Amino acid sequence: MNFPPPTPFPPLILDDIKGAQKMLSGVSRVTAMEGSRHLSDRVGAPVQFKCENLQRTGSFKLRGAYVRIAGLSPVERAAGVVAASAGNHAQGVALASALLGVRSTVFMPVGAPLPKVAATREYGARVRLHGHVVDETMAAAQEYAHETGAVFIHPFDHPDIIAGQGTVGLEILEQCPEVRTIVVGIGGGGLAAGIAVAVKAIRPDVRIVGVQAAGAAAYPPSLAAGHPVSVGSLQTMADGIKVGRPGDVPFALIRDLVDEVRTVSEDELSSALLLCLERAKMVVEPAGASPVAALLSDPKSFRGPVVAVLSGGNVDPLLMQRILTHGMSAAGRYLSLRLRLTDRPGALATMLAVLSVADANVLDVSHVRTDPRLGLTEAEVELHLETKGPEHCEEVAEALRGAGYLVMN
Repeated sequence: MNFPPPTPFPPLILDDIKGAQKMLSGVSRVTAMEGSRHLSDRVGAPVQFKCENLQRTGSFKLRGAYVRIAGLSPVERAAGVVAASAGNHAQGVALASALLGVRSTVFMPVGAPLPKVAATREYGARVRLHGHVVDETMAAAQEYAHETGAVFIHPFDHPDIIAGQGTVGLEILEQCPEVRTIVVGIGGGGLAAGIAVAVKAIRPDVRIVGVQAAGAAAYPPSLAAGHPVSVGSLQTMADGIKVGRPGDVPFALIRDLVDEVRTVSEDELSSALLLCLERAKMVVEPAGASPVAALLSDPKSFRGPVVAVLSGGNVDPLLMQRILTHGMSAAGRYLSLRLRLTDRPGALATMLAVLSVADANVLDVSHVRTDPRLGLTEAEVELHLETKGPEHCEEVAEALRGAGYLVMN
């Protein structure tokens, strides 16, 4: 299917974002700003969270979707709208359409988390599952728009979308006028571009740092090339910023206005999500935790006060469970090891007593007696332990060695 070339758009300016802010009054929430003592201590300056995870639909996406759909003509509204998304944009479009009385169809990947599919339907959209990756889903939605006349609502590549997301930047300046650095996750670039336009027009001295997952980082090579380029394999738990090519409209703004784009690893993302949950009592999805991951990875490189944008909190409970386990492991709070002991009555209880004295919490024990590698009187035990951190892991291992056990990590 051949689609028409993209329409050239006039440059986005501060007045567009101020207009979007008026349009969103009474629709989107002015989300809270919450301080983080732990990160403030690490950075050496005040750090605050801009809590878009507490926005209606659980992410900032409602802002842009509402502004885009509200700007449609009566004829366009009558034709309905269509979108493609794995979750957050889907819910934003669904709720915005319902509020404006516009019929909406949302294409979602076949493997989209069931809670996100259910929420999108509950907001009033007709959901169609198609494709296994977002690119396939996007193509299906664009073809549907071409066939039916419905207006395709792009998740990031349109000035109205970016203007709506830019209202986050205006709120940051109002809530934290002394801010010196804003850290924000980047997928296609709509949120970072909108914040950059708003903030740089009022406070050009504020440093804006974008963050991408290292396994889905299209912006660094695109910025190096001077134009959007596609990256092939996308491997990250942060599906909210798992985008293979920057949008043309946000790319130009990010290139000119964002000071730096960094990448973070999967371990850093899971550790950041764990910190948000434990220390800030915030449920945040991996994409929303990406600014926190950047702060944790190099805390002394940020000038404060710092605002980290928690862009969304829509995380599937099963994925959350896996991520938290991964995060605890990355933080050195899980220890897995194998050891040999004499196969006699009470041997296992004696070994567990050593762990009790070392203050390690035993999560799982696997006891093997029949293995050709073992001697006649030997047994092998595999342990999964909860610990207090990397130093405690080494203390536990040393306690077992000191008690005469052969420890094999």
